[in-house]
Parts: sequence; C-alpha cells; structure tokens
Amino acid sequence: MAEERIGLRVELINKACSIAMKAHSSPEKPYLYVNSRSSSEAIFGFTGAWHVRDWFAPNNKPFGETKINLQLFPSMKTISDHYPALVNEAFLRRFEAVLTNSTLKAEVEKAGAEKKQIVFTGHSSGAPIAIFATLWFLESYQKQVQQFKPRCLTFGSPLTGDQILSHALRRENWSSYFVHFIMRYDVVPRILLTALTSMDQVLQPILYYFNPNSTLFKNDSISNSSEASNLFFTIMSTTATLATHAACKFMGCTNLLLETVTKHIELSPYRPFGTYVFCTGDGKLVILENSDAILQLLFYSLQLPPETKVVDPSQRSLKEHLIYQSELEECLGMQTVASLDPLEDLPLTGHGGEENAAISMALNDLGLSARARLCLRATGELEKQKSRNQSKVDNNKSKIVEGINMLAKYRAMCEEHRIGYYDAFKLQKDREDFNSNVKRLELAGIWDEIGEMVKRFELPDGFEGRKEWIELGTRYRRIVEPLDIANYYRHLKNEDTGPYMTKGRPRRYKFTQKWHEHAEKVQAESIPDSCILAEVEELSMITESSANVRERVLELERNVSKWIRSGQLHKDVLLPQSAFVTWWNKLPPQHRSESCMADLLSK
Repeated sequence: MAEERIGLRVELINKACSIAMKAHSSPEKPYLYVNSRSSSEAIFGFTGAWHVRDWFAPNNKPFGETKINLQLFPSMKTISDHYPALVNEAFLRRFEAVLTNSTLKAEVEKAGAEKKQIVFTGHSSGAPIAIFATLWFLESYQKQVQQFKPRCLTFGSPLTGDQILSHALRRENWSSYFVHFIMRYDVVPRILLTALTSMDQVLQPILYYFNPNSTLFKNDSISNSSEASNLFFTIMSTTATLATHAACKFMGCTNLLLETVTKHIELSPYRPFGTYVFCTGDGKLVILENSDAILQLLFYSLQLPPETKVVDPSQRSLKEHLIYQSELEECLGMQTVASLDPLEDLPLTGHGGEENAAISMALNDLGLSARARLCLRATGELEKQKSRNQSKVDNNKSKIVEGINMLAKYRAMCEEHRIGYYDAFKLQKDREDFNSNVKRLELAGIWDEIGEMVKRFELPDGFEGRKEWIELGTRYRRIVEPLDIANYYRHLKNEDTGPYMTKGRPRRYKFTQKWHEHAEKVQAESIPDSCILAEVEELSMITESSANVRERVLELERNVSKWIRSGQLHKDVLLPQSAFVTWWNKLPPQHRSESCMADLLSK
C-alpha cells in the first residue's frame, strides 16, 4: 500500500534515507555515491553544511534568496514574462561548486550508460543540493529522462525555491520526480520561512546541534536552551503570518488591512513543490501534492495543544530532525498511508464517516483544527477553479480556429488579386478588409483574456506546456500579427508612441512567441517571423545609412530568405507590390545583386 500511494519502492526509500543520513555524517565529502552491480539504482547522497552563511548567503536579502542561474536551469522561469525563479543562494552556490569541482557529472553519465535509475538524495541542508542536482539532470538530459527515471528523495529538507520554481516544475511535468519526507514537528523545513534578522542570534547554536562533527551535536544543553525555544516560537509566528496571508489570497479575502500589513512585513519567497510525505509521529504517513496546501500544513501541523509545556515543542522540533531513518522504517513497516486528495472533500470535523475514516484519522494525527481543514479545502477548490478556467479557455478554441481560418481565407483572396493581405488591410478599401479587422479585434479579446489568466496563475500550471495551445498560438501569431502591424502604421501610432516592436507590440503576441520558443528550445528572435513588416516599416523611414542599419537590413534579408525557403513565412511577402518588395527594390542595385534574396525576387 505504501509503495502504491507514494509511487516508490519501500526498499528504495529506506536505502536512500540510509545514504542521506550517512552523507549527513560525512561532511568531508561533497557527496556519497553508491552504485553496486547488483542494484538497479545509482544513488548520490549529498552532505550538509552547518554555518549560518551556508544557509543564508551574505547578500543583504532577508531570506538569502537570489535569481536562479538560467544558464544551468533554463526552464526555471515563467515563459510569458521570463521571470526567473528565486532560490536560496547559499544552497545554489554549494551545488555549483559540487558540479564544478567534483566528478559528479562523469559519474552520473557513467551510471546512465549502465542503464541505472538515477537517485539524488539528501538530509537537512544536503537535501537542497540533491534538489539542484535533480534539476540539473532534468535540464541537461531531457531526452533521457524517461529512460533513467530520475528521482529526488529528501529528508527534512529546508525550502529551496519560490512559487515560480514550483510553477515551472509542474509546467514541465517534472514535479513528480521530487518526494520530500518530513517529520511533523521538524523545525528545519520551516526555517527559511523566517528572515535571518529575526533569528541571527539563535540560529548558529541550533546548527551546531545538527552538526555531527560539533561537540554540541545532539547536546541537550542546546535542545533545552532558551535559544531553541526562541527559534521555535519565532518560526511559528512567521509561518503563521505567511500561511494566513497565503490563505487570504486564495480564499479571495479583500481586507485592505492585509495589503497594509504585507507592505510593512516582508514575507518569505520560498514555497514547497513536489510530493510531500508527512510523518505524523505515530507510525502513519500523509501524502500531499498541492503546493498551497503543503504550506498550510507546514504551519497547522506545527501547532500544539494548549496543555503542551513550552520547552517540549522546541526539544521535539530539534530531535525529530535527526530520527528520519528509524521513524521511516517504522512507518513504512506499518503501511498506514493516507492521501489527502481530493482536498475539496476533506471532512471539517474529526469524524468523516466510514468512507473517509483513514483521512479523518490522518487529519486528527496531524492535529488539524477545523480552520486548518477549511484552508486545505480552499486550496482544493482553487485548483478546481483553475481547471474550470481551462475548460472555459478550451471552449473558445473552436472560435479561435474559425477566426484564424477566416483570416487565412482573406490572405488567400488578397493573393489572388496579386496584393499582400498586409497591404490590403493597411489600405482598408473593401468590405473584406473591414470584416477582417472586426475578426482581428474579436481574437485579440480572447487571447488577451488568456494572457491575463496566465499572468495571474489562474490556469493549471501545465497549460503553457500543452502542445495544442502552443501550436494554435503560433498559427494565430503568424497570421494575425501582421494585421496588427498594418493597423499600427496605418494610424501612424509610431509617430506618437514609437516603433511597434519596442513600444506597440501587444503582450498576446509576445507570450505566444515565447511559448513556441520554449517548446522548440530555440533562441528568441529579435525580429520574429510575424514581425518582419514592422522592421520594414521602420527601415523605410531611415534615410541615412550606417553600419547598424546595414546590419539590420542584412539580418532581415537572412531571416526572410530562411523562413520563405522553410515555409515558415507565407510567400505573399514576395508579391511584386508588397511592402517588403517595394522597400527591397529601393535598396542600392549592387546590394540587391549580392543579396541572399536575389534568387527569390528574380523569379
């Protein structure tokens, strides 16, 4: 039952945990590598680090965050706006050092050549290094992912990245490769929800408690100290603030006080991702995959009954961080595993009926109040709303296709009359031109709404990765954007606003272009295929020659030649009276005779 619910063999979980804990006790090595001939897995266990600067980089950021290295992790950003994910800088730098200064890459490739399943694991601050290693593997070996079936198993991991990282992993369909085990009261998974300034006086002694090479390792003088107590309740307070703020947002709270508070209180950017397996402490495991719900559970499962003594929770929160191996062996042996999905159906009281007995017991074991359960249900409703939004968008697909087909017929009709549809649309002489403008505006409204939903994360994270929408967006952009350009220059908007590409291009074309580029893994074009006539319009207005202008002309010619020959650009661009040919014919004769376009325009 445990294997079926978690999606991992019990033997692999126990083995990974054992290696992670051994790596925890071997800080002299960057990682432990276990690859026996008899095993089907190659396991890399990463070591931790125990100085405050190893958790919070000295970068003057309260939570030690930085933009992710997009050269190493190019997918970890939003597609539409190219916002990079924020990650913990100290952990990122440690991984980069491991990748640069060790044989990790060679050993991963050797294990892959041996057809082994690649498993990255880590405990405590070794876990984020395992996370970055897995991200690196997924980015670097995308074509072999299904063959190697990589896994990242962490135990007591601190949070590593923000909502964009979580969003990108689900969009790329990589989230399922990450499984995080945490004890109910373990303080470490919550540490980075608190700014360093709130705990800089107490954090270092706690890290000594976790350091196997320190004289204070597992020392009761630390776990019984005021520092431990202060740290626990500081983290409780900041986690409560963050969880409450997040709950208000996804539950639709419009309280102006919330906005005022968040302007004065800086909240942690870090968010969970992947699958979380909570160990309740009495032999049971609770599985959760919803990032918003996991954040709520990180707070509510840490709450204590009123009768609990102040010193007990802080002691337990430290000690639970070091007992993963024994606790997991017990839990996996008992085979009592509950998944909280579907979240929107969770019982709000301690008694959920016979059909929900296992879930009710799991919620009770985590000490979840009615308010906590309501928050969890709200996260489930939010996901359902995103699915409903996607259905609404999908229902508009036929309308979009119909509109694109109409404009494609308009282009074909113009071509029969030996005029480019860009040029005909710009003149607006006939009824067909007017009707095409109406259809252009109708499609703009639909795509602008989609763009706003994507921007506000109101659609499922996987939406931007759906092949049918990437292809539809590309077809829409290539057929309709030239009409937007024609309209822009017909009304001389460039004189008031500036060039179309830098000042007037609608966001709907930018994000559909980025969808295509991301899916095809190609570099962004400064002048994409749908915008060549915007560049022609601007070049037509330049009267003085310069090296920059000559390079722009050559680049435009190279791209048009390449796109025409590949079929990416419609051939009506080369009609004798088209805007492009009219402009090209005004270029110096010697340039035209030597141009890569010469053979295309001499036909």
